[in-house]
Order: sequence, then C-alpha cells, then structure tokens
Amino acid sequence: MNEVTCPSCFEVVSVPAPAAEDCPGMMDYDCEVCCRPMVLIVDESGFVEARGLDD
Repeated sequence: MNEVTCPSCFEVVSVPAPAAEDCPGMMDYDCEVCCRPMVLIVDESGFVEARGLDD
C-alpha cells in the first residue's frame, strides 16, 4: 500500500501498490474519504502521486 494526499479534501489515504508491469502509468481512483475522483500517477520506481482531474 502507498499513502497519497487527496487533492480535494487533503486527507491522507492508502492506495494499492501498482503491479510492476503497470509502472510507469496512470490510474483513476476515488478518494475513500470524500469520494471525489483523482488520478494516481505512478513513476518507474513505483512512487505514487495523486492529482485532481483539473491538474
């Protein structure tokens, strides 16, 4: 699991770690606190960053 900060409500949420074959990449995810959508950006090393849909 990775922890990211929701770009909408700024709560820290745990998200599943991506599979190695999915790195780098992007996935859609809904915040577990506010239910707003965000995009998870995964780099080559598996680091995950959350961005809002408007970013």
